[in-house]
Amino acid sequence: MKIILEEIKNTIKIEIKEFENQFFDLIKSKVTLIDKITHYIIHKKGKRIRPIFVFLIAKMLGKVQKKTYHTACVIELIHTATLVHDDVVDNSFFRRGSSSINAIWKNKTAVLVGDYLLSKSLLLATNNNYYDLLKIICKTIKNMSEVELFQIEKSLNINENIYNKIIYYKTASLIAASCEAGARSVNVDEKTALKMRRLGAFTGIAFQIKDDLFDYQETKENLTGKPVGIDLREKKITLPLIYSIQKSTKKEKEWILNSIKNYDEKKRGQIIAYVKKYGGLEYATKKMILFRNNALKILEYYPEGKIKKTLKIMINFIIDRNQ
Repeated sequence: MKIILEEIKNTIKIEIKEFENQFFDLIKSKVTLIDKITHYIIHKKGKRIRPIFVFLIAKMLGKVQKKTYHTACVIELIHTATLVHDDVVDNSFFRRGSSSINAIWKNKTAVLVGDYLLSKSLLLATNNNYYDLLKIICKTIKNMSEVELFQIEKSLNINENIYNKIIYYKTASLIAASCEAGARSVNVDEKTALKMRRLGAFTGIAFQIKDDLFDYQETKENLTGKPVGIDLREKKITLPLIYSIQKSTKKEKEWILNSIKNYDEKKRGQIIAYVKKYGGLEYATKKMILFRNNALKILEYYPEGKIKKTLKIMINFIIDRNQ
C-alpha cells in the first residue's frame, strides 16, 4: 500500500515537495514550545491524502498556481488541528503509531496547539483574500464541531441515516472541501466545483467506512499502530454494528446494546462474532464500494490522462489501504 501511495505522489512530486516546504515554513513560531511540538508533528506526518486531492483535482482541471499551494496548506492545517483536538476529546494517547501530542505535553498544551494551527489556516486565507476558500473551510469546521456534539447527543440511538450524516460531516466533509477548494483554486465554473465536492464526499464516506471496518479486526492493533476496538470502547456504533442490530432478534439487540453500555475488553470477541453472524462487515464493505464507485463515475465525464488515471488509483487506494 505504501508503494501505491508513493506512485501517486510521484505524479505530483514537484507540487508535494513545494507544498511541504511552504507548510513547514507556515507553522513556524517564535515560541520555542510551539516549534518543538510542530516539529514533532511534521516528523510524524501522515499520508497527506487531502493535499494530494487538492493537487490532483487542480491539475486535472487546470494549472496549479499559488492559490493551489495555499489551499493545500490551509486544508492540511485544519486536518492536523482537528486530529490534535480529537486526541484530547477521545483521551487517545497514540496517533500514527506514536505518542499523541496530549500524551506528551498534556491536554491544555494540545488544545492550544490545535487552536494555533487553526488560526494559521484562517490567517492564510484572509491575508490573501481567498474568500471562497474561507467560506468553504469555516463551514467545514463548523459542521465538524457540530457533528461531534450531535454524535454525543445521539449516543447509542443511531441508525444508518444518522450514521451517514455523522461520517459525512466528521470525515468526508474535509475531503469534499479539499476537492472543491482544489478545483476553485484554478478558477473553474460553479458546476465543476460542486461536482468535485461530490466526488470528495463519496470518497470521504468510503474512507470513513474503511476506518470503521479496521476497528473490527481481531488483532490487538491495526497496521497504523493504533489499538483496535476504540469505537466500541468509546461506545460509538458504526455501520457494521448498526446493520447487525437491525437484523438481530429483540433479545440479541438488548444484549448487544447492554454489552456496549457496559463494555469491557472480554466482550470484544463476542461482539465481533455477533457482527459476523449477521453479515455486518460484508454489508459495510458493500456500502464502501458503492460510495467508491459513485466517486469514480463522476470522473467518467472528464478526458482521459495521467492525472485522471492517478485520481482513479487514489480513490481505489482509499478502500484498498491496510492502514
